[in-house]
Amino acid sequence: MTPTVTFVTNLLSLGTIAGDLIVLFLFVIILTPLSEHGWGKKIDEFVGKRAMILSFLVALGGVAGSLFYSEYAHFAPCELCWIQRGLLYTQAVILFLALFARSAERVRKFQNLTQKACLALSAIGFPVAAYHMYLQFGGGAIVPCSAIGPTCSYVYFITYGYITIPTMSLTAFALILCFMLLHRPAVEK
Repeated sequence: MTPTVTFVTNLLSLGTIAGDLIVLFLFVIILTPLSEHGWGKKIDEFVGKRAMILSFLVALGGVAGSLFYSEYAHFAPCELCWIQRGLLYTQAVILFLALFARSAERVRKFQNLTQKACLALSAIGFPVAAYHMYLQFGGGAIVPCSAIGPTCSYVYFITYGYITIPTMSLTAFALILCFMLLHRPAVEK
């Protein structure tokens, strides 16, 4: 890998670790009954009000990262990569549109639809990324991968003992799932 690819990989790997910790933290908040005045309630409200922009930033980061690896680093995406990309790119577009809806009524309707779409797309992307990780860490193929192009079990890099491109994707889908589960629709002003 070139120094630039190594630098970006290390940066994205650190972001993945931070994302994993945030997912664990938000998962506890989602599963724990919140008191009316506790810190968990404050975090729930903070994230809930900003779920769309946070999800958009995660999706945008995933789009940028995948394009960097394919276009700059020349890592050829496999079939599972293409599926994950399709699911993540779609969310980036939907979230972008939701963030720029104009009228209050349109915002509320579009954000509710966006929340459902992102939950569905991430709920599909999460197990695809998990299966991809399973293949990369030596699991046997349950569904055959294409003979054309790179095999789905090929690992371009592994950092911190567990982070690969599908690990980054899994973290992105998990973050979006958590954010969308905590999402609070916009209210009229």
